Amino acid sequence: MKNDFFYLIKVFLVFALKAVFCYNSFMQNQEKLSNYQILLAQAEAMFDKENNALANLSNASAMLNMALPQSVFTGFYLFDGTELILGPFQGNVSCVRIALGKGVCGESAQKKQTLIVEDVSRHANYISCDAAAKSEIVVPMYQGERLLGVLDLDSSLVGDYNTVDQEYLEKFVAVLVEKTKWDFGMFGVTN
Repeated sequence: MKNDFFYLIKVFLVFALKAVFCYNSFMQNQEKLSNYQILLAQAEAMFDKENNALANLSNASAMLNMALPQSVFTGFYLFDGTELILGPFQGNVSCVRIALGKGVCGESAQKKQTLIVEDVSRHANYISCDAAAKSEIVVPMYQGERLLGVLDLDSSLVGDYNTVDQEYLEKFVAVLVEKTKWDFGMFGVTN
């Protein structure tokens, strides 16, 4: 009888912990949704009045950095016809050139799909540019079949990105791609 009591207490505690975890996860997603909805409205308004690639990429990285407080890197790698080259970003000094297929950025660009890495220390194709990065999401940027680059976000938390982030970051990139004039001639790039 005493063992049954302790078993019931144990089951109750496990259930209670799972309920708390689910509630916290739900609230975090609600906060993310709210932040992303505001971010998308800001992006629509800002990019509707400006189409310069450098200005929009710079403001986009700043907007993302402000909206996602756990970020250690929010920025872009731009495709020069051969490889990805560091573009406007917020964060510490970063890797400058990334070959297609290499690292999460190169892999995302090559596969034409968003990649979420829950724990960068366990990802075989990860390139470490900042030891503070614990998780990463990369969204490829295409205009039709033309690769423009990738949006790269790194977080200081393991498992910080999920399908909510993917959905809204893909929408954010779609607005950015649609509203921006993708001319890098001023940089000597013939993309």
